[in-house]
Amino acid sequence: MATGQKLMRAIRVFEFGGPEVLKLQSDVAVPVPKDHQVLIKVQACGVNPVDTYIRSGTHSIKPPLPYTPGFDVAGIIEAVGESVSAFKKGDRVFTTRTISGGYAEYALAADHTVYTLPEKLDFKQGAAIGIPYFTAYRALLHSACVKPGESVLVHGASGGVGIAACQIARAYGLKVLGTASTEEGQKIVLQNGAHKVFNHKEANYIDKIKKSVGEKGVDVIIEMLANVNLSNDLNLLSRGGRVIVVGSRGAIEINPRDTMTKESSIKGVTLFSSTKEEFQQFAAALQAGMEIGWLKPVIGHQYLLEKATQAHENIIHSSGAIGKMILLLK
Repeated sequence: MATGQKLMRAIRVFEFGGPEVLKLQSDVAVPVPKDHQVLIKVQACGVNPVDTYIRSGTHSIKPPLPYTPGFDVAGIIEAVGESVSAFKKGDRVFTTRTISGGYAEYALAADHTVYTLPEKLDFKQGAAIGIPYFTAYRALLHSACVKPGESVLVHGASGGVGIAACQIARAYGLKVLGTASTEEGQKIVLQNGAHKVFNHKEANYIDKIKKSVGEKGVDVIIEMLANVNLSNDLNLLSRGGRVIVVGSRGAIEINPRDTMTKESSIKGVTLFSSTKEEFQQFAAALQAGMEIGWLKPVIGHQYLLEKATQAHENIIHSSGAIGKMILLLK
């Protein structure tokens, strides 16, 4: 260890596995930004289901070990590389990705993955923007190519991506339907853009949705748990309707004939397939949402950095997600 090198607390993963592989260390070197990199003093970091898939070793992204998890942080610029001109020390920012990992007191990020955080949003909200809102925007505008006046069902609408999808869809002139499994979740979905909400734990909720939308069906379904819902989704779609798969935790059997008569489609989405130019487009639209006021992240469970293991347990095994789960670094 170089003399005088600054150290920080960070979660480190030395082997892929369950939540127990998340290890808090207090002697991790603070990274130094070079070229087009910035160093952020992290105030809060989002916890996403994808973090758990990567940690378990089951995701296509397999970082070299050891690594620190975490994509979307919010904080204050601590230092910038010599080629950075858009940011300076002291700027409030959020990210869609980090280089060194967000579950840490400091995070290194490429400047093109860093965005200004408006004063009207706090750091907790800033940590809830990156993955959820950029994913929801890509799903709706890029993958589904939604048009004003169309209907959209957000299947699992009370979590981070779901709330983001409801807010974006409402802002873009869609008829928004959402599902949630708790009374509190349903209330939050209605408060954040949905015209109607349904309880997906009720045995007959699919019938209720069909009754609500009529014979035409739903134009777009944003699907958070395809391994449970995809077959039902295909029966809910309108002619030319599309299911956008944002999340799935296993296999499901479907009847392909259900796609034929309606000429419907199933399309997967992953945020990190986006090009740099697409990220810039998404960011421009979402920054406008922050300025106008329709982009308002809802914060769910909050954990201190040392409770990251518990956060990873709960994000997968707790039912009825409400808002965005975050880690606090302050």
